[in-house]
Amino acid sequence: MGAVVFIVEDDQNIREIETFALKNSGYTVEDFDCAKSFFDRLQEKQPDLILLDIMLPDKDGLEIVDDLRHNLATVRIPIIMVTAKTTELDKVKGLDIGADDYLTKPFGVMELISRVKALLRRAQKLQEERVMTLGEISLDSEKREVYTGEERCELTFKEFELLKMLMLNAGIVLKRDTIMEDIWGIDFEGESRTLDMHIKTLRQKLGEAGNHIKTVRNVGYRME
Repeated sequence: MGAVVFIVEDDQNIREIETFALKNSGYTVEDFDCAKSFFDRLQEKQPDLILLDIMLPDKDGLEIVDDLRHNLATVRIPIIMVTAKTTELDKVKGLDIGADDYLTKPFGVMELISRVKALLRRAQKLQEERVMTLGEISLDSEKREVYTGEERCELTFKEFELLKMLMLNAGIVLKRDTIMEDIWGIDFEGESRTLDMHIKTLRQKLGEAGNHIKTVRNVGYRME
């Protein structure tokens, strides 16, 4: 099953064209003719992308974008605004509030599909960057959670930042002074014990998975 797209559009003809085009391209589509039915459905199901008309009978589209961006459950859902207004101001306003892209009516079906594809690709990439995995370790940089397998690891702020830096640079030897500068923001000299202690406790908390952190003698550390 393809990605789920919610279409919010009060013009039935346009809604049908959008629905048909997206379904034909392998997406699962649900459509709504007003803000109320859209928000009711959002309580039950989260789409992968929202195609949102700015002019709706019961609520201004810009307000809807604002609502979605101020709700933790919907803050990350990609939004494409669809607007008949050609003024630069509306586009800028929408993008400032938090829409990811916009289409100006009339638009071609091919343009619609390519914008949807591009935005979903971008969102997928961001999601992958947000959650990193290495062996049995997974780190969610947004929720600030670390798991080894099914088990959650309680890390301090510095331990988390240290692990994140090592995972981002997996396979690369990180010099001690580079780590100190990046995590502690201080010069390396005389502070190496701080780093060593943090590596030690980090390895302990990760258990078996702590073996992924290798010491490179006289240089620094590497995650593999």
